[in-house]
Amino acid sequence: MDSLAQQIQGFHKNRLRKQCTRVTTITGKRLLERRCDGEETEVREVEAEGPGFGFVEDRSLDLQVGVVKSFLLLASQDAAHDMDTLQRYKVSHVLNVAYGVENVFPEQFAYRTVNILDLPETDITSYLEECSAFIDQAREQGGVVLVHCNAGVSRSSSVVIGYLMLREALPFDEAYGQAKRARPSVAPNVGFYRQLQNYKPEPRNLHPSIEES
Repeated sequence: MDSLAQQIQGFHKNRLRKQCTRVTTITGKRLLERRCDGEETEVREVEAEGPGFGFVEDRSLDLQVGVVKSFLLLASQDAAHDMDTLQRYKVSHVLNVAYGVENVFPEQFAYRTVNILDLPETDITSYLEECSAFIDQAREQGGVVLVHCNAGVSRSSSVVIGYLMLREALPFDEAYGQAKRARPSVAPNVGFYRQLQNYKPEPRNLHPSIEES
């Protein structure tokens, strides 16, 4: 049996098996990449074996609004940018906790923007008092506040869950369940989830009882 050194010395790249790779571009074009002798790679288009593209583009808007409380709604930026939706739910205040998302109707609604990064290491609890104060403002004025981020999944849901814990004295599981029932796509990132699980609001931060319609 040849030694490893002899095998290495006797190696030649021509002994390598020819490699073929099929690639589907984002436009649906199918290409065949074939490694040839030397350094060249042959690329040619091949006929599609069936219908379909390299990806499915979702152009639908997410206008689903979760009614957490009569005065507290949870949604994505799509709903926050849709006047018909805002009017249908009688929104008066909009709490934007996304990053880089525009407030598009500044003349029609009261806005508060709190830029929060959707990263597990972000201290979500440090934003809860400011966000809750704005929600309180809408509540005390008899208004309806829509809380949104980009997708209405992590940041905005965490703020709503935190509000229920901070102002309604709900334990995490109950607050999370209430938000989840209102908007099933709710899913705080793992860092936010753990922070809220361990969140212990001060009793003095509880909102005074207000009769809801």
